[in-house]
Amino acid sequence: MKQIYTDHIAGLLGVKSWQVENCATMFEDGDTIPFISRYRKEKTGGMDDATVAEVKHYVDLFAEMETRKATILKVIGEADALTDELREKIENTVSSTELEDLYLPWKPKRRTRATVAKSLGLEPLADALMSAKISNPEAAAKPFVKEGVPSVEDALAGARDIIAERVAETAVVRENQRSSFRQRRLLAKATKAAGSDPEAAKYRSYFNYSMPVARIPAHNLLAILRASGEGFLSVDLDTDSEKCSAKAYYDYCKAVGFPSQGCSAQVHEAVRDSFDRLIQPSISGEVIREAKAKADVESIAVFGENLRQLLLSAPLGQKVTMALDPGFRNGCKIAVLSERGDLLYHTIIYPHPPQNEKIKALSAVQDMIGRYHVKAIAVGNGTASRESVDFLHMVDLPSDCRIWTVSEDGASIYSASEAAREEFPNEDVTVRGAVSIGRRLQDPLSELVKIDPKNLGVGQYQHDVDQTLLKEKLDNTVEACVNAVGVNLNTASPWLLQYVAGIGPSLARAIVEMRAANGGFRSRNELLKVPRLGPKAFRQCAGFLRIKGAANPLDDSAVHPESYFVVDRMAADLGVSVRELVGNAELCKKIEPSRYVGGEVGLPTVNDILRELAKPGLDPREEASEFSFADDVRSIEDLRPGMELPGIVTNITAFGAFVDIGLHENGLIHVSQMGVKGRVDPSKVLRLHQKVKTAVVNVDLERGRIALRLL
Repeated sequence: MKQIYTDHIAGLLGVKSWQVENCATMFEDGDTIPFISRYRKEKTGGMDDATVAEVKHYVDLFAEMETRKATILKVIGEADALTDELREKIENTVSSTELEDLYLPWKPKRRTRATVAKSLGLEPLADALMSAKISNPEAAAKPFVKEGVPSVEDALAGARDIIAERVAETAVVRENQRSSFRQRRLLAKATKAAGSDPEAAKYRSYFNYSMPVARIPAHNLLAILRASGEGFLSVDLDTDSEKCSAKAYYDYCKAVGFPSQGCSAQVHEAVRDSFDRLIQPSISGEVIREAKAKADVESIAVFGENLRQLLLSAPLGQKVTMALDPGFRNGCKIAVLSERGDLLYHTIIYPHPPQNEKIKALSAVQDMIGRYHVKAIAVGNGTASRESVDFLHMVDLPSDCRIWTVSEDGASIYSASEAAREEFPNEDVTVRGAVSIGRRLQDPLSELVKIDPKNLGVGQYQHDVDQTLLKEKLDNTVEACVNAVGVNLNTASPWLLQYVAGIGPSLARAIVEMRAANGGFRSRNELLKVPRLGPKAFRQCAGFLRIKGAANPLDDSAVHPESYFVVDRMAADLGVSVRELVGNAELCKKIEPSRYVGGEVGLPTVNDILRELAKPGLDPREEASEFSFADDVRSIEDLRPGMELPGIVTNITAFGAFVDIGLHENGLIHVSQMGVKGRVDPSKVLRLHQKVKTAVVNVDLERGRIALRLL
C-alpha cells in the first residue's frame, strides 16, 4: 500500500503508520481481523479488533481508489490532456471527492447545453470571451452566426453555456463552494402531500425545520431524509446565491485568467447561470449526502455497539429449560429443551382468555417440570408476557427453578428461516419460535447468530443507512463476539462455526459433517483432516476453537497451537507437566515473561499466554441475574409522573435509551434525563439489557409514549 494511504489512515485513526502497514501486509496474506487483533499484537501495537476492522475498511477503500485512479488516468491520457501536474494531483490525493472533481472535465457525460454548443463550433467563442484581449463580445460572436446559430445572441448564449459548464467542473470552484455550503443551514418544509396523508404526522416536528447542516443530530437528519424520500418534506440548503456566484466568478477567473472589462458581463452571466443551474444543485446534494454519510457512521456505530452487548448477554448455561412463547387467543407455546438445547417435548396451553383453561394448564406445566427436571423457564417478552409470568408463579416450582423474561425480537424471523427448517424440519413455526426463546436464555450468542442482526430490534434507522457499510459493521461485530467468547468445536452449530475466523459457511458445514461421521474431534490438529481446511485456515481458526476433555489441555484454551512450544518450555522450567500448569494461577505467577520473549514471540503474546494459563477458557460474559417488574403496573393507564419503576434497557440510540418496564409500550429515557451534564453518549451511560431504576416523567396516552428519567 502506498505511503500516502498508510499515513492518512494512521492520522484518521490516531495510530502509527507502521501499525497500518503491518495490518495491510497481513490482510494481503489472508489474515483475519480476529486473528490479527488476538495473535499478532507485536505487529499491531496492541490494536483491538474494532481498530483493526477500521484499518481494513480503509485499506479496502484505498485499494478501490487506486483502481479508480488507474481508470481516470487512462481516460484523461486518451484525451491527450494528462499533464504532469494533473497526474501528480490525481496520484497524491486521498480524497474521493477531490479525485472526482479532477476527473469531472473529462468524465463522459450525457447531452448537455454545453455539449450542444460545442457541436455547433462555439468553443472558440467561449475561449475568446475569457480572453483579456477581446473587448467586444458581440463583434467576436458575429463570425459564429450560421445554420443552427441564427443570431449573435444565440452564439453568445452557447458560449456562456460552455463557460458555465467549465466553471461547474473546476476543482477549486467546487471545493470552495463545498466549504461554504457546509456552513449553511438545512431547511425542511412540509409538502402538500404532508397535509393530506396521516402517515406524515410522525414527521410533524420537521415541518418547518432549520439547523446548520454540520450540527444536525444523526437521528434527526435520517428522519428528515426518510420523510423527504416519502414525499412529505422538501429539503434544501439556505445558500446565498449572490455571494456564492461572486465567489465562483473570482475562483474560476483566478484559475484560468480574468476576462476583459468588455466581456466580464458575459462571464458574470455565465457564472450566475452555472451556480443556479449546475453548482447549487450538485454541491447541495453532495453536502447533504456527506452529512448523511456521517450520520450513517454514527448510527451504524450505535447499532454495532448494541449488537455487541446483545450478543455478549449473560448466558444461563447448560440447564434443562422450559421455553414459553406467550399468547392469548392462540395459547402459549411451550418447548422443553435439554441442557444442550435439544428439543425434548412441546405442547400448547391456554391459561388466558378467551379459553381460560388455567387448571389444565397448571397441571400440564407442573407435569413437565417434574418429568424433565426443568431448572429454568424462559418467557418471551411479547403479548401476554406479564400475564404468563403471573400464571407461572402459581406453579409449585422447585427451589432451584427460576423464571426469566427473554426478548422475542427476531424469533419469528428465525422460526421461518432456512436454519430453523433445517434444525426442525418436522415442526411448525410456533414450536421453532419457542425453541429459539429457550435457547436465547441458555446461550444468547449461539442462538442469535442465526438471525440477521437487522431483525434483532437494536438498530437506529437501520433501513435508511448505507447498507454495505452496515453489513460490514454488523458482520465484524458478530465475528468479534464469537471469537472473543470462543467456540466448542464438538457442539457448535454450523451457523456459529461460520463466524469463527477463517472458516465461513462452507468449511463450517464440512466440520459438522466430519464431526458427525467420526464422533467428534479429539484434538485441534484433526481439523487439518477436514476437506478444504488447509494450513492457512487452520492458523486463523485454531485458537478460537475449544475441545473439552482433549488430551492436550491447551486445546481447550485460547493459546494458539503456534505457541504451544512456549507453554512446553514454561512447564519444563517449572518442573511440571503442561496439564499441571494449565489453570494453576499460583504457578503462573512464578513465571518471568521476559524469559520467553524471542523470535516471533513478543512480550504481548507471552502475557496473553500467562493470562490464559491462569484462567483457561474464561468466558468474558457476565453471569445471568434475575429481575422482576413492578407488580402494581399492568398498563400505561397505571402510570403516574414521579412513579419509580424497575426496567430493562432494550435499545440504545443517539437520543436516548428505550426501557421495558413490563408494559406493551417501552419507555424512553431521553439523553436529557440521564443525569449527565453536557453532551451525552447514551452508550457510555447505559448498556443493552442493563437492569435500571427509572422514574416516570410524562405519559402520552394518545400516542402511547412514556417518558422516563434514569435514577
